[in-house]
Amino acid sequence: MPLIDCPECKKPVSTEAHTCPNCGYPVAEKLARQPAPGAASPGPEFTEMLAEVRPSWWGFFWHFFFFWLIIPPIVAWVRRASTVLRIYPERITLERGILSKCYQDYNPRDIRSIDIDQSFLQRIVGIGTLTISTAASAEGAEQIKSIPDPKGVRDLILAQRGTR
Repeated sequence: MPLIDCPECKKPVSTEAHTCPNCGYPVAEKLARQPAPGAASPGPEFTEMLAEVRPSWWGFFWHFFFFWLIIPPIVAWVRRASTVLRIYPERITLERGILSKCYQDYNPRDIRSIDIDQSFLQRIVGIGTLTISTAASAEGAEQIKSIPDPKGVRDLILAQRGTR
């Protein structure tokens, strides 16, 4: 007759006792329900899933928040790197694209007009949209957005029309 500690009052109790003599806890009934120490426990095929719990999306809030802070600068860098306007003494070259390229060369004499569009905020930061219209192009006009110092660029292009 081995002794065990009562789960309720923690005092020694015989394993053959029906109830704990101190607190009345049903020791024999609880021991009968417990499997023997060496017995195999029921496998997963006998157990029923009560719940499947995954972390909340709120725990990943900062991941999504910083995702939207990181992607726009990458898009801006790619768009900025994909457009280059080069002004030479006798020609103007516009290069677009990163993987596939589009090159356009303009003769300064063929340029009919150079338009500058600036919003209030663009005027404050000193950028604008430059629209070059040529007589030699079938498309008629080429728009280049976010050009720094658009008036200076326009004056430089117009100065090239008079040289030669």
